[in-house]
Amino acid sequence: MKLGMVGLPNVGKSTLFNALTNAGAQSANYPFCTIEPNVGIVSVPDERLDALAKMYNPEKFTPATLEFVDIAGLVKGASKGEGLGNKFLSNIREVDAIVHVVRCFEDDNIIHVDGSVSASRDIETINLELIFSDLEILERRIDRAKKAVKGDKSVQKQVDFFESLKAHLENGKSARSYDYTEEEREFLKDTPLLSNKPVIYAANLSEADFTGGIDSNVQYKAVCETALEEKAEVLPICAQIEAEIADMSDEDKSLFLSDMNLDGSGLTRIIKTGYRLLGLISFLTAGTPEVRAWTITKGTKAPQAAGKIHTDFEKGFIRAEIVSFDDLMSCGSMAAAKEKGLVRLEGKDYVMQDGDVTLFRFNV
Repeated sequence: MKLGMVGLPNVGKSTLFNALTNAGAQSANYPFCTIEPNVGIVSVPDERLDALAKMYNPEKFTPATLEFVDIAGLVKGASKGEGLGNKFLSNIREVDAIVHVVRCFEDDNIIHVDGSVSASRDIETINLELIFSDLEILERRIDRAKKAVKGDKSVQKQVDFFESLKAHLENGKSARSYDYTEEEREFLKDTPLLSNKPVIYAANLSEADFTGGIDSNVQYKAVCETALEEKAEVLPICAQIEAEIADMSDEDKSLFLSDMNLDGSGLTRIIKTGYRLLGLISFLTAGTPEVRAWTITKGTKAPQAAGKIHTDFEKGFIRAEIVSFDDLMSCGSMAAAKEKGLVRLEGKDYVMQDGDVTLFRFNV
């Protein structure tokens, strides 16, 4: 999973990126501090993997990983090349989903590029730049489809759809808020629109609001209203708190989060939200050589999951030996799970489930 972190200058984007990844991205109180995108690779926390490591004491422990890309701050006119707009748009095309950091705190010491804090205006500024870029793509797509109609009248359906979507964008609405049919989603597969990418709005709050005043924060409410219209996710977060806990030991971090009644760090919560938004799950492999998590999309069948490990596994797939993580833990060992008949033999049509502990049998 590759998440692109975007936002206007000085909203706390790079501070949050640093805290989440400990990558040391530059952070300063002036626009365009981030010019080249900073990249941070982080391990996906998974308590199930930790439990399997205790059971098998493996030589190698390999969690799933997540890539964060801290993309340059954006200003109005980016779609026309203003500021670092061209870099921004090309960087964002490469990510699976967007973490849009929105400033929801007041601080006279931190400059806002528009002179005042307004979450809805900030969101609109970035969304409009993505929409303007998408409109150019759609216009070219409509032209191609109209030419194709001359030789195939059935393509008129595509023309009608793309023109309807274009009108939707021209009303200032993102592509992700359009109500697609399954057929229309197929039409759009070869037309990657920036405003159609899944979005997590990270509402960056002050420490006081995050720990007790979130319901009275009007900026946060505005973010929630926008997300509801766009079918996006909202994650309240405090970049300052994340920066404070970034260097803590696991034990101190756990105590700190418990004292603040938080169910996990910002990283953990963003990962969970990202997995849900993108429809991702993890299956696990376990043994003395290695305990490992593998990320796949929901609905993936066993042979394709095997192919994530190695293409030979998919080509020569015979069967999968699977036990659910919970069943394995309750039995205490794979041998005990087999004795109780909880280890299943699954074939090519088996749809993988989150937490499946799996051994693939193959022959090439």
